[in-house]
Amino acid sequence: MISWLDRLAGLHGASPKTIEAYQRDVSGFLKFLGAYKGGDIGKSALADITTTDMRAWMASERTRGVAARSLARELSAVKSFYRWLGDCEAVDSAAVANMRGPRTKARLPRPISADAAIDLIDLVEIQHKDAWISARDTAVITLLYGCGLRISEALNLNRNAAPLPEVMRIIGKGNKPRLVPVLPVARDAVDAYLKICPFEQGPDDPLFLGMRGKRLIPRATQKLMQNLRAQLGLPATTTPHALRHSFATHLLEAGGDLRTIQELLGHASLSTTQVYTGVNQTHLMEVYNRSHPKARKPD
Repeated sequence: MISWLDRLAGLHGASPKTIEAYQRDVSGFLKFLGAYKGGDIGKSALADITTTDMRAWMASERTRGVAARSLARELSAVKSFYRWLGDCEAVDSAAVANMRGPRTKARLPRPISADAAIDLIDLVEIQHKDAWISARDTAVITLLYGCGLRISEALNLNRNAAPLPEVMRIIGKGNKPRLVPVLPVARDAVDAYLKICPFEQGPDDPLFLGMRGKRLIPRATQKLMQNLRAQLGLPATTTPHALRHSFATHLLEAGGDLRTIQELLGHASLSTTQVYTGVNQTHLMEVYNRSHPKARKPD
């Protein structure tokens, strides 16, 4: 299994968290097989696995309370493991390759309104007594909303990224690069932070620093968002990632096309980006039901 995990990390650029989850999922699968078949699981047992065996495993996971979405991820990990077995160990299984995951209902992203996003950014600067921390947090939040960055992408930037260019190269999931336009307000926010940052920074040092001069961790930004949403009365779904959802949704509402938004977000598949059309339709229906005379209930 170690060789498979090394391949995921090296060849496919999987993140440490993805590797950890895949290792846990496949270990659980192999443990089930050992108990189900009553013996050690070697190459021949892995090759002889049947559709009935796979269904028994999936039924066992659901009985344990594993949600459909989590089980779909576990199945994906098992299939990835078997693809490696096929390539490197000549162990193939049609039962695994053809097994379908449970149906899952697509979850619509939950963006906040454009006004709420602006209010949130305006409120950041009064959250901390130290001006440099307020400036840092303003720069981070502005980048998340203004560029549609993942929190990891923003916090992984180094000092040599500044001053930010008009178009910035971001390395996203799977080490996939993409180009992202940077709004002047985001560039100005980063410049303002750097002017008063109390730490000396070399070109390869982190751009965004914590109170002790180390790279800022995601938990700090998550906690900041928690405080901001409480002050503004926003829902619990208002997280740093919700700003990325808001970026995409607001672009779509303003007439942006899906292909462009796909490139800006760094989605490998257009189907991933298409989920935002559902958000847009939901918004349109809310406006329709609130505004159309025939849609309003009589008093």
